[in-house]
Amino acid sequence: MPHEIPPRSGTAFLLGNGHTLTVTDVLGEQVADLLAFNQHDIGEVISSGRTLDYASKIYLSTGDLLYSNRSQVMLEIIADDVGRHDFLLTPCSKDTFRIIYGDTDPHRGCFGNLAAALAPYGVTEDMIPVAFNCFMNVPVDATTGELRVDPPLSKAGESITFRAHMDLIIGLTACSALQSNNGSFKPIQYAVTD
Repeated sequence: MPHEIPPRSGTAFLLGNGHTLTVTDVLGEQVADLLAFNQHDIGEVISSGRTLDYASKIYLSTGDLLYSNRSQVMLEIIADDVGRHDFLLTPCSKDTFRIIYGDTDPHRGCFGNLAAALAPYGVTEDMIPVAFNCFMNVPVDATTGELRVDPPLSKAGESITFRAHMDLIIGLTACSALQSNNGSFKPIQYAVTD
């Protein structure tokens, strides 16, 4: 049974070892920030740096592994309709909207939504790392290294599926940044299966 995350919000839940998580872009062009923590030791968390280092690439898709800060496999991508996701950029936050967009009354963003959702599990703001940004489209200029945030390539109903390699706490959002979502905010669905 799929669960829906309303626009500009987030949730957290448990994902058992061997279980799968499918994240679906319901209407298309909507990013979902994903975090993973070890259920039994929240000091172990998903790591962009280690994952990209071991994969030797920045665009991850089917068959790729997402590692923890302790070099243990947390998640494996087992299916992917889209093939373009981001693991470079931090979750959007009040500071993102203030610094990049010049907002005077900024939304708390994915960072704030993740912090609130994960707080009952003992996760504090300072423990939140770079998220795996499902469907986020961040081209990188091969010569200059310049980053650009383009509209997601995901179409309505497309999804990415992960298999857990340990017992996890998952944080997941429907992203709050206009630039990341081609100018509008939409829901995200997710489903967990054994």
